Amino acid sequence: MLSWVEAPHSKTPEELYDLLQSSPLGIEASSVLQRQHLYGRNLLIEEKRSVISILISQFKSPIVLILIAAAILSYAMGNPNDGFIIMGILIINSLLGFVQEYRAETSIHALKKLTETHVRVMRMGIEALVPSDDLVPGDIVLLAEGDLIPADIRLIESYGLQADEATLTGESLPSSKQSDQLLSLNTLPYEQSNTLFSGTHILKGTAKGIVTATGEHTYLASIAKSAQEKSPHSPLTRSLAIFSKRLIIILIGILILVGVIGLLQGRNSEDMASILLAELVSAVPEGLPIVVTLILALGAYRLSRHKVLVRHLPSVESLGSASVIATDKTGTITEGFLSVSKIEALEDKELKMCAALCNDATMERGDSLDMALTRWVADEYATIRNNNPRVIYHPFDPKARLMATVNQNGKTKRLYIKGAYEALREIAHNNSEDLERLHNAHDAMAQQGLRVLAFGISDDDWEVPAQWSIRLVGLIGFSDAAKSGSADAVHQAKEAGIRVIMVTGDNPITAQVIAQEVGIWREGDSVLNGHEIETMGDEDLQLALLKCTVAARALPEHKYRIVKLLQAKGEIVAVTGDGVNDVPALKAADLGIAMGNGSEAAKSTAKMVITDNNLGVIVDAIRQGRIITANLRKVIFYLLATCFDEILLISTAIIMGLPLPVHPTQILWINIVTDGVVDKTFPMCREEGNVMQKPPRRLNAQFFDRWQIGRIGWVSVVNASITLLFFIHLLNNGHSYEAALTVSFCIIVTSQWVNGLLAQKEEEPFFYNIRRSLTINPAIWIGLGIGISLQLIALYVVPHWFHAISPDVIMLTYIGSATAIIFVLIESYKWLEWSLKKRKKLI
Repeated sequence: MLSWVEAPHSKTPEELYDLLQSSPLGIEASSVLQRQHLYGRNLLIEEKRSVISILISQFKSPIVLILIAAAILSYAMGNPNDGFIIMGILIINSLLGFVQEYRAETSIHALKKLTETHVRVMRMGIEALVPSDDLVPGDIVLLAEGDLIPADIRLIESYGLQADEATLTGESLPSSKQSDQLLSLNTLPYEQSNTLFSGTHILKGTAKGIVTATGEHTYLASIAKSAQEKSPHSPLTRSLAIFSKRLIIILIGILILVGVIGLLQGRNSEDMASILLAELVSAVPEGLPIVVTLILALGAYRLSRHKVLVRHLPSVESLGSASVIATDKTGTITEGFLSVSKIEALEDKELKMCAALCNDATMERGDSLDMALTRWVADEYATIRNNNPRVIYHPFDPKARLMATVNQNGKTKRLYIKGAYEALREIAHNNSEDLERLHNAHDAMAQQGLRVLAFGISDDDWEVPAQWSIRLVGLIGFSDAAKSGSADAVHQAKEAGIRVIMVTGDNPITAQVIAQEVGIWREGDSVLNGHEIETMGDEDLQLALLKCTVAARALPEHKYRIVKLLQAKGEIVAVTGDGVNDVPALKAADLGIAMGNGSEAAKSTAKMVITDNNLGVIVDAIRQGRIITANLRKVIFYLLATCFDEILLISTAIIMGLPLPVHPTQILWINIVTDGVVDKTFPMCREEGNVMQKPPRRLNAQFFDRWQIGRIGWVSVVNASITLLFFIHLLNNGHSYEAALTVSFCIIVTSQWVNGLLAQKEEEPFFYNIRRSLTINPAIWIGLGIGISLQLIALYVVPHWFHAISPDVIMLTYIGSATAIIFVLIESYKWLEWSLKKRKKLI
């Protein structure tokens, strides 16, 4: 009975033939359909989400539901224009969100592209070329240099085989593969030297293997399944959701209280319904969704000028909230390719000759070590090879851990050999006196995390490999060097209170050396490896992560688990990656950032793509994100303060048994000449101070900490109470209701303009740095100018439309005095807040 084979790396080819009912000649062609029916086709199942479901999801936000209710009530109460405006805002905002989400749902399609190929198979002893999606477990596959691996394959035969598994493991060096190894049951994927994984490709050599897993059962598919997990909401989305729920509770409470009191006072029920609707419209910050979208869209445009492409708008704000960066090593912190780092030469000329001749690379392609040697030899490479043609070639032997060539050297032939120092040392009989020096140099390079190769030559006995006796000419150490700006980027991130953790598939020594070089790892920090992560429980790993700055030999599931545990501790995690191995963590992260030259799978999953693979670009993007977040925080403060001062003013007047201090029509006009024009200028606000010298705010304090709540409360109370006091004063001193109504209408407008002006700076009072206050956002003056012009038209051209009269000099004096008092009270509060923060060293 056919079934899936568990741990094929721990079984011999003969055992697999028996379990999969196959043979060295392959399966019978007639059994292919039966096996496809049993195992399924060699495809990744696509994650499908309908267009309708994506569109409907845009209307699930509590604040959107409040606005929909307000729009319906507006239509019902005979105010279709108000309902039309609210619904128009909602439709525009939802369409923007729909487009972003629709584009983001492509990660599985990109993963599928990695396996779209053809492959040579043996079926009943006949070699055939078949589509990779026709492969089934038990198929015998023939592979050569350059082939893409279409399924998980247990090797049966291999000759000098090396595979590039960087997309799965993050390891920059090629993986040597050998068919004759039998591994233990719990061997981790990156240690399975007798197995080829779907989605990787052959760098060197040839191989024959038996397919053990296809489609949804491959290791690649297990990564794809992790990509189907829903990404977490951005901090902004979560903060607004919390706020919306609280706002609903407060609104319901206030409206019920005001409605009951109004009816008990004998007020007309239709008038009360109109008043309550006006209160609802004034209390709901209908401009918030569109302003947030404007700020994020402008932020995305600014980020594009800093080499960052935004695929998901809310992720712009996530940049500013990030408290941890879990970064890849290869290509982000390092150059992404090997280069010659250290040289220990006994014979300089011969070392360079050996590096050029014992080399399979052209100037365009080759494995990473050969390409590094090619760049090191530089312009002489082609000349040396042309003058010393190859006569005999001994390809890389994984068992002997060496390769060799015999080249014409003038009138004689010479053996050139390179490989592991330990392997070449055993046959270095011609300069044994140099071995101690080379041994010390080798150990020093290895301790620095370098990949070390030894080089040797021989003019004698090169015909028979078993009789080789060579002279070592030197050692070369290779490294994937750190990029020049990485150390500075790490320093900036740490100064901003952001933890940087390197998570890589590379070996622990190399990872630690690079991490120490750029400032990620310091004395006292710990390094975790894949085996340790595998054996730790969640609590133990969470504790270990407190001091961990490097996670090496990390599998995709390890990186994903690290991200989830950090998030469980309240961290906002940004993850960088470029390979398929990074997909689960990119999807789970609060902010997934893919490299521009990375795999399609990574780019399709990530919320941002950086065109310059550099940690410095990410840190610079975080600066822009923090400026964007600061502007969001300011506009949220402004809109909420203007909403609450209106509802507080109306509710207090009703509770006190007073006539309405503002008419429902005036409330709608107030929203146009204040929120409607002023809030649209907040996206243009410049950086206040140095945002990278402040620690990131926690999620629950990002937009609604005690300072923000206190400021909203103070401004709302000041605006409402001063307006109401002047309204009462005018009524009690012989002024008409129309005059008192007009004055209170104007005061609430001017008080919100004052608040908009003072809100441009959160950290400082207006008069602390008057020049910065006037220039931090030039657009605010345009917004105020438009608002003043519209208000003057309303008061002196069509005042009857708004149940107002044109103000005379006395009324203007009241309006000016009230505005000045409000300015002084809000500015005084800002000075008090500033001094308290100074004392507590918060600024």
